[in-house]
Amino acid sequence: MKIGPNLSSFAISAKGMSVQKKKMDIVAENIANASTTKTSNGEPYKKKFLLVEEGKKSNASLVGNTGNGFDMDITSAGHIAGFGSGLDQLNYDGIQTNVQQDTTVGELVYMPDHPDANGDGYVQMPNVDVVTEMIDMIAATRNYEANLTAFNASKQIAKDSLEI
Repeated sequence: MKIGPNLSSFAISAKGMSVQKKKMDIVAENIANASTTKTSNGEPYKKKFLLVEEGKKSNASLVGNTGNGFDMDITSAGHIAGFGSGLDQLNYDGIQTNVQQDTTVGELVYMPDHPDANGDGYVQMPNVDVVTEMIDMIAATRNYEANLTAFNASKQIAKDSLEI
């Protein structure tokens, strides 16, 4: 279902919550593997992060783009199709997220009794900093809550407008 400009705030908030959920999943995986010194490929776990990029924008509104930021498109029935704010021109599915792997090398720690220790007794540790991951987790949680608050505010505005 395509969300029109009247419901764009719902789409923006929902997409924001979806991105923050993905970030939380990645942070949880990073924390869970913070001490994994040997993965299936024989190397220590590499930290993952979510790369969020803006996708392609659509330049068409539902009826037509007037080209003037303050005009509104009105159908013959009097329905307002565009608000001129530019939000009706965005492709809300255009946000692209890609899980990337941090290629930095973790530190070498001297643990001669560790099963993954090299000949000198050093173990290559994952490049995950648990403190940084916890900070990222708190930030993702707060961003999710902010999007949820915006979503609920939009819902209340829509509900109140139906009572008019």
